[in-house]
Amino acid sequence: MAESTPKVPQATSKRLPLYYRFLQNFAKTGKKRVSSSELSEAMKIDAATIRRDFSHFGALGRKGYGYDVNDLLLFFRRALDQDEETDVALIGVGSLGSAFLKYNFQKNHNTRIVIAFDPKAPKEGKTISNIPVYHPDVMEKKIKELGIELVILTVPTKAAQEVADRMVDIGVKGILNFTPVRLAAPDWMRIHTIDLSVELQTLIYFIKNDVKDSQIESSR
Repeated sequence: MAESTPKVPQATSKRLPLYYRFLQNFAKTGKKRVSSSELSEAMKIDAATIRRDFSHFGALGRKGYGYDVNDLLLFFRRALDQDEETDVALIGVGSLGSAFLKYNFQKNHNTRIVIAFDPKAPKEGKTISNIPVYHPDVMEKKIKELGIELVILTVPTKAAQEVADRMVDIGVKGILNFTPVRLAAPDWMRIHTIDLSVELQTLIYFIKNDVKDSQIESSR
């Protein structure tokens, strides 16, 4: 099976965890091989898109046979570093942050929040959902001690850039940003922003336009 190449489109990269999750589901049912059509039906992704995504990694399947489920699982587990645990810090324990602490990636056993920070926490720390929560005054020290390279940001908007700057200063490599702020950071830092209000507005837009399109079609 071919090794992954470094030049993989961003859209393809974002789908890799989905492929891995659905392949796990197939494996749990005892399925030994799967076609792009079967993956398409399960994932609601066009079969041509799946074949194109897989083609970036070489010959993952065989014509007339499809894909070996266990081989694909092994390949994507390696591609996604599923055999290596990733410790994450959470910054901001409001309503959304508290939900993250409670959930703590229960279905993704190689990723876990191991520490959190919030201005309301005492300097000596406290425990929420079995995770230590400290005051931001000790944030840099604790993150460096634990060797954490990825943080989740759920702070108020006005504090977002300041916290990001502090993460840059200690060499954190990635931020999953749940604030609406477009954070400024060096090229070596990876920032993924998830603006829930924008996502909701986008969904509303598509729903309304789908309705309009169907009304136009029915009136013809």
